[in-house]
Amino acid sequence: MAEAWNGDTGEAVYRSQDPVKNLKIRIHLQRITSTSVLLQQVQEPTAQLGKGLLQLATFASSGATAASSGYRPDDDEEAVVGWQEKLFSQFEYDLFQNEAACQSPLDRQYHQEILKLEKAGGRKNCRIFTYTDYDRYTNLEEHWQAVTNSVQELPTYLAERMANVRRRRQDRRPMDGGGLKVRVITWEPSEEFIKNNHVINTPVQTMYIMGDLGPYGKLGHKEHEYVLCTVKVDGNGVITIKPDITGSKGPYRIEMDGERRELWKYTIENASVSAQPEEQEREQRMYKDLYIRHKEYLNTLVGQDFEMPAPGTLRLFVNGEIVSAQGYEFDHLYIHFFMELPIRWSSPAFQQLSGVTQTCATKTLDKDSVAYFSYPFNFEAFFTQEDESEGSLPQWPVLYFEVLSLDFWHRYRVEGYGSLVLPATPGRHVLTAPTWRPIELGTHSELRRFFIGGSPELEDITYVRVPGTFQGDRLSRFGFRTETTGSVTFNFYCIQQSRAFMESSAFRKRMQSVLDRLGGYSQQSSIHNVLEAFQRARRRMQNARESLPQDLVNTSATTADAVSSTHQPMA
Repeated sequence: MAEAWNGDTGEAVYRSQDPVKNLKIRIHLQRITSTSVLLQQVQEPTAQLGKGLLQLATFASSGATAASSGYRPDDDEEAVVGWQEKLFSQFEYDLFQNEAACQSPLDRQYHQEILKLEKAGGRKNCRIFTYTDYDRYTNLEEHWQAVTNSVQELPTYLAERMANVRRRRQDRRPMDGGGLKVRVITWEPSEEFIKNNHVINTPVQTMYIMGDLGPYGKLGHKEHEYVLCTVKVDGNGVITIKPDITGSKGPYRIEMDGERRELWKYTIENASVSAQPEEQEREQRMYKDLYIRHKEYLNTLVGQDFEMPAPGTLRLFVNGEIVSAQGYEFDHLYIHFFMELPIRWSSPAFQQLSGVTQTCATKTLDKDSVAYFSYPFNFEAFFTQEDESEGSLPQWPVLYFEVLSLDFWHRYRVEGYGSLVLPATPGRHVLTAPTWRPIELGTHSELRRFFIGGSPELEDITYVRVPGTFQGDRLSRFGFRTETTGSVTFNFYCIQQSRAFMESSAFRKRMQSVLDRLGGYSQQSSIHNVLEAFQRARRRMQNARESLPQDLVNTSATTADAVSSTHQPMA
């Protein structure tokens, strides 16, 4: 049967958490025969379903055909190559034997290795060799792309030189005019500069497994070198192999150019040593022990005892955010806010109860001007309950704020006042508070506000709700003229902490367990009561039957038996 060739020479991507030094690849390279001899001697047409099949036979199994095709022992070679393992080609072996040809430290290192190989009896490989990441070799087909679809198109001199340039490290910074001054900031970056410097460049190591497919006795020529496999590994453990491992698929083929047109096949296998079950278990135990130790270390940093407030104290912690302000007349808005603590509320000495946002320009969104602040703030306060019999909180902290605008001439205007009560429940809350501003009668104040700046302001911002200094039953605002302006959106993340929460939770658990026990006892007692009532009814029926005449006794007995058989499973 004809041998199935593997035509998929694309790359495959694997991911491994093990060290890449354990990677080993087995390459089996074999010369089939010359194409001309194959067509003349091996073709045996066989009729099967109206089609002729071409049988391919390896010439290693037949002595006569092997002699006619010029088969040599080095035409069938197998090698196991490790990651970045250097196997010298015939050209490198002859070159680095001469110490005068060594120019770089890498060349001198290869010279010493070749001398060691000479003492050990020479190199073991013949046609299969490697180019590591340290060698000055780059596969031209990977970096050069043809411009036309012509088969005769060749890469230019510049393309060949650029393909062989070693990639520099990306962490080196360019110099200004070749001097020692480092250019840290590029004030006018071009589009090409921005595109090149915003690409994530992961360092990659490359290794080429090559094959010398030259004729017997004429090895070591560059034109006969072919890339059998390319292996790339990046810093994230991603392994790229081109072409993929053959496995159950057929071997790859290489057809030589020229008059001989020889045909070669090769297979790629994963020869890495698999971990034994004992080693995997030991590795799992090691990781488990490592995770446990890391967890214990984190527990020592956090601690087991959390900071708890004093008994009878409620701790309130708020992470707030001023999200946006919308619906205002002028641009470049900023917000001034502060927190008011009612009676029985207190805050730490370091706690800031006020703040000012940055100045933010507005943008048009759905025919409305919106300024996005995204200004975060946090707040912590304590409520102390004096009377334990008091069940509810009398008051809750209030957030007061005012929205102002600033123009090019540094004139500011009050755009609105607002307030909101902090949420009384823990969790996330999104609140939008409307604002208003005071106005005066007539157009004089509005003209002054537009041309000169400034506007009527509140001396006490708590006048938005009920002033803190107010004492009385009624607060009259008759004659105070205002105008509705815009609104401000807030995000609140509230946390409440108190010992009473833990006590109530434990009390609920105790009550639940008591109720469960009581429920079990109640079920047992109800069954016992039913059985006792049945026994009492049966005894009364027997006594009544004895006092009845004989003709009615049979009927009573039948009824009693029926009732007994009906209630027998319950007993």
